[in-house]
Amino acid sequence: PLKPHPQRNGSERNPGAAPPRLPFSRVTREDLAFFRTLLPGRTITDPDLLKSSNVDWLKTVEGNSEVLLRPKTTEEVSQILRHCNERNLAVCPQGGNTGLVGGSVPVFDEIILSTSLMNQVITFDNISGILTCQAGCVLENLSNYLEERDFIMPLDLGAKGSCHIGGNVSTNAGGLRLLRYGSLRGTVLGLEVVLADGRILNCLATLRKDNTGYDLKQLFIGSEGTLGVITAVSILCPRKPKAVNVAFLGCSSFQQLLETFQCCRGMLGEILSAFEFFDASCMSLLEKHLKLTNPITESPFYIVIETAGSNATHDEEKLHKFLEEVMTSSLVTDGTVATEATKIKALWSLRERVTEALTHEGYTYKYDISLPVEKIYDLVQDMRGHLGDMAKNVVGYGHVGDGNLHLNITSPSKDPALLAAIEPYVYEWTSEWKGSISAEHGLGLKKRNYIYYSKPSEAVALMGSIKAMLDPKGILNPYKTLPDNIH
Repeated sequence: PLKPHPQRNGSERNPGAAPPRLPFSRVTREDLAFFRTLLPGRTITDPDLLKSSNVDWLKTVEGNSEVLLRPKTTEEVSQILRHCNERNLAVCPQGGNTGLVGGSVPVFDEIILSTSLMNQVITFDNISGILTCQAGCVLENLSNYLEERDFIMPLDLGAKGSCHIGGNVSTNAGGLRLLRYGSLRGTVLGLEVVLADGRILNCLATLRKDNTGYDLKQLFIGSEGTLGVITAVSILCPRKPKAVNVAFLGCSSFQQLLETFQCCRGMLGEILSAFEFFDASCMSLLEKHLKLTNPITESPFYIVIETAGSNATHDEEKLHKFLEEVMTSSLVTDGTVATEATKIKALWSLRERVTEALTHEGYTYKYDISLPVEKIYDLVQDMRGHLGDMAKNVVGYGHVGDGNLHLNITSPSKDPALLAAIEPYVYEWTSEWKGSISAEHGLGLKKRNYIYYSKPSEAVALMGSIKAMLDPKGILNPYKTLPDNIH
């Protein structure tokens, strides 16, 4: 049996619950007058207009902010934060509000600082492939902008139609291309950030090499808006591949799926750009709720493999040899390949729309775990056994290429008894195998008190010291990311 973690902190009954409101000021008429002078027509106080910004995408976390600010420039963000810091007003930075851990909406009455109007491309260098843009640019819009110039974004997410690049960077979003292009910690070259007291930190470098002192931008990548508000990003973008192929395959066991992955890496090498999986339960939900069609024979596991290269003949030959190998050795039971854009999109939608399909099942408990690759699906199976009939569905999907499992558990409605059975069991299990309790979603409100399952107390204390240094009054996202005992 798993033992409780010795350093688990926070409310023992529900560590994911909101902490008590901290002693921040409340917005006055004078504050509103200041904001309206600074942002005429962009200071929103209408409750109906505020509603969508107060609730998260999953509709599981809701705040009651009475003010939404929509700056267009870094200077406006600076003046907002300077004022809020002096007045001790808490602030919740918000991008596309597509987060899954309650990090992008207020917990109480924090002022919402939206980057939605900060949506301009600043520069693009088509020799180096370096894009510099404001933080509120929607990921899909940036992708379209770059594709016209024969480049692509180094990250791709299911939420690309809504999420903002600033939010992607501040949560260190992973997504579907990480296997090929690495994380944002490598592709982001520079950031412009406004600190809690309004100071503008311009680290908007466009150099791939700069070894002068500490790499300060790394502090803000993945800090979830708790250390500063990202206002602009410079990011290294790869050339658009000339040839893209997608294979959709079925496997009869997870062990065979892993052997297929091993074979895939060996045979496809430099052209492999994604290796994703989902289980039969996910496929059932896609068919049932979204009316999507399974293009191959029913299987316990499904794989989406993408190759991206510069020579169509060469890539197709490599892919053909790989498929021949996995089919003849019976690692793969059935499959189909797409080279044409609409068919590629159709195959990818099977993987990308699993999250959407789950929303039709009632209430979803979502977990984003990284583990040694061979242990990924063991957690799904163990959780099924552990929960028995308490859960409606226990499904697994994710990024095999980087050991990232998305474990989703559904029930007809919110169920405290089910939650108590899942947590902290899921985190204890992950800790036992030296995994991370958040591979790419961040900690937000929901996971902050579970950080000790992935980080030693010394590291958490140091994070608290950094927060205290950069935001002494604690006005930036005060109830997120760091555990209650740090505040």
